[in-house]
Amino acid sequence: MKLFNPTTWRSTILIWLLVSCDENAGPNLVRNPEVSAIQSTNSENIFSPIVRAARSQIGKTTSYDPSYVGLSYPGGDVPLEKGVCTDVVIRALRGAVHLDLQKLVHEDMKIEFSAYPNIWGLKKPDPNIDHRRVPNLKTYFNRRGFSLPVTRRADDYLAGDLVTCTVGRNLAHIMIVSDKNTASGVPFVIHNIGSGTKEEDRLFEFPITGHYRVTE
Repeated sequence: MKLFNPTTWRSTILIWLLVSCDENAGPNLVRNPEVSAIQSTNSENIFSPIVRAARSQIGKTTSYDPSYVGLSYPGGDVPLEKGVCTDVVIRALRGAVHLDLQKLVHEDMKIEFSAYPNIWGLKKPDPNIDHRRVPNLKTYFNRRGFSLPVTRRADDYLAGDLVTCTVGRNLAHIMIVSDKNTASGVPFVIHNIGSGTKEEDRLFEFPITGHYRVTE
């Protein structure tokens, strides 16, 4: 990954503000897989189709691209080889449990637009981007009753759970809890934090801001 230089830093920040993760995809947040903890499958975790759908993106989604893109509706998606952290979740829920966050978030925002964060200066819902923003997903999950307590106990996080956190300069990020654990029992996560979809030992690396479990 190329390091940002001063002449492009401001334009990069503006792009982050347009899209979902609003996260620092710089090299300081991309972990060398060689230093990840040893993986061990947790036999107590129930098989999760969400995890399987998320893991299927590894090696296919190979870059982080926060560009605003016009999408078809419903079922719209950016090209599979790129995207941001929310796209991992959007694709996984569509493939695993047939939940289209693009459609669901858009319809909910049309019902109660004022319930969603007023961060980007929008006057009405935008189905091209609303579901690709972490703060909007957090609001939708809370409104659907998917929220769970945020803890530091590894056992509280089951395969397929969704976890939001802040990275870098207080930027929002979302991850999917894996069914693989470190040797000490901490679940891995599947996410795109800067260099494509990966499965890594990073659950408790950043301050957790939300914990959600999709029940349908």
